[in-house]
Amino acid sequence: MPVAQTSLLMSRPFTTPSKSLSIYKHQKPSHAPQPNSQNKSQERTCKLKPLAIKVDDELHGTVPGFLHIPQHYRHTKATAREKTAAILLSGSSGGVLGPSSIYPSIADKLASLPNGIPVLRLDYRYPGMNKYCVADVQAALKYLETRYAISRFVLVGWSFSGAPVFTLGGSDKRVVACAAVASQTAGADGIGRMAPKPVLLIHGTGDRRLRHSCSRQLFELYGRRGERELKLFEGDGHSLRKNAGKVGKMLCAFVMRFAGVEERRVVRRKLVRDDDSVYLMKKGGELKEKGKSVVNHGRRCSAKLLDPIAAG
Repeated sequence: MPVAQTSLLMSRPFTTPSKSLSIYKHQKPSHAPQPNSQNKSQERTCKLKPLAIKVDDELHGTVPGFLHIPQHYRHTKATAREKTAAILLSGSSGGVLGPSSIYPSIADKLASLPNGIPVLRLDYRYPGMNKYCVADVQAALKYLETRYAISRFVLVGWSFSGAPVFTLGGSDKRVVACAAVASQTAGADGIGRMAPKPVLLIHGTGDRRLRHSCSRQLFELYGRRGERELKLFEGDGHSLRKNAGKVGKMLCAFVMRFAGVEERRVVRRKLVRDDDSVYLMKKGGELKEKGKSVVNHGRRCSAKLLDPIAAG
């Protein structure tokens, strides 16, 4: 059964320069805010490394990202578990914060576990253009495989990023599992080739930018030959702000499961307050899509939102 193609439309001339790390100079989208605590056990134990990863395609350039790496990670002595990493991808405006700014917290928590998991928050050179975004993620896979001996990857995407996530999930053997939050359907048909690799789909039923029917369609397209889960949050919007904490925990647990790591107290701790999440998204440029068009069933319709933080 064909899936209706619903997407966030992005049109940008190729003369537009790709992003570089310099755009983050004043935004500093690095670690999640550290809790005010004298308890040494709550201190972060991971390192943050800004990256500019070279992409070898017809447009070339570099794609920026932030790698959260366990403090004592030694790739030369990595076990099978430690050879698993997560890559977190944002919406059609790019960025490195994710829905309701949960990505810095997820990355810090996973990399700070006793058996820490490397996490890369990756931007795009040309956000919203699936062909080049797929090339960006492929370059990141190659970089982590070459530099850190990582051979297994869990991909997490928000909104538009369901397209590159499922494109690679259905074609690249290194990708062992995929999760998508409020995913579009256009360009995401690779989910139909993913089984038996596990898939997690999360959506808010109050999403006015990409209806939750998108995730229902992807759930059916995946089929019954593998492990699939669809979690709907009643009345929540595109960035899942009302349930950001629950979404963060679900994504942490999903990544940890395929890295063979048990849940720890650090994963249950909240690092980003609700009022900080909107501020961080504004600073990170991930709330700039309010007037963007949506293509649904071949028709263009307004994507102006009532939900003030529903962007993606």
